[in-house]
Amino acid sequence: MAHESSWRTVAARPGRSVWTLTWVAAGLIASSGSARAQSQNESAKTADAARAADSSKAGEHAKTESDLAKQSQNPVANLISLPLQYNYYTAGGLGENSEMVLNVQPVLPVPIGERWLVISRTIVPFVSIPFGDGFQSGGTADIEEEAFFTKTEPEKLTWGVGPIFSFPTASNRFARTGQWGMGPTAVALVTPGPWVIGLLANNVWRIGGRASNGHVLNTFTLQPFINFNLPLAWAISTSPLITADWSAPEGERWTVPIGVGVSKITHIGDQPMSFELQYYHNLKDPTPAGAEQLRLEATLLWPVARAKKKKSK
Repeated sequence: MAHESSWRTVAARPGRSVWTLTWVAAGLIASSGSARAQSQNESAKTADAARAADSSKAGEHAKTESDLAKQSQNPVANLISLPLQYNYYTAGGLGENSEMVLNVQPVLPVPIGERWLVISRTIVPFVSIPFGDGFQSGGTADIEEEAFFTKTEPEKLTWGVGPIFSFPTASNRFARTGQWGMGPTAVALVTPGPWVIGLLANNVWRIGGRASNGHVLNTFTLQPFINFNLPLAWAISTSPLITADWSAPEGERWTVPIGVGVSKITHIGDQPMSFELQYYHNLKDPTPAGAEQLRLEATLLWPVARAKKKKSK
């Protein structure tokens, strides 16, 4: 009966019940609106924080790219790198055929005390050489190893000297020398203003092994490099690879290309990278060689010196 009495009491005062429900509904709506506004404010704050973080990261990336521009153009910089250099040759003695070389060139600086470095540069060439009627022969050519002794801190004239070794590791029969080689290598460069200008040279002589087809290993390499750095980590560059095969007949020894290209330092995610595109035409080359060359290079960069400075701070 008590339950029935309560029901009758409420039923007898319908106006009060309606007002009570109205106030409850209004309270719920107000509470919901407040929660929604708070959620929107938090979302806006999160979005602002994300934009600020992205802006800060973009600024840091831009500074890193600017710092790395000249450093990546210095063959003896205190910089770990992994260049992947693709070279495409055609025309000339190749006619409508093409020859391709992918050089994998890991570079590792090894400190010797606080003042000196040994820059280890390994060159592993993967080749595709035309033969016969439209056939290509793939594989590797001989691996080379260079070691430059240089100072840790760059100077007005930066230099590096050391040995170069050639190992008879070729799996491609057309690129095989069958010989061990060794010789001196050296590099020197200056960096006035936006420029990086330098010269790398070496000569490799046979020190062992059997010469393939009687062709004795004795090769000279001269590589001038000129880079003019632009804003936003762009650069105009040239680095022709001039070579001489002293064992070849007179008139067939020299390869002398001329050309130019562009490069850019950027980030893929948080990984700094350098990209380069260059074109060369041979002013002089051996009869069977291609006369036109396209060079594409992508390099992963790990700035050792910058990391050490940050750590010391």
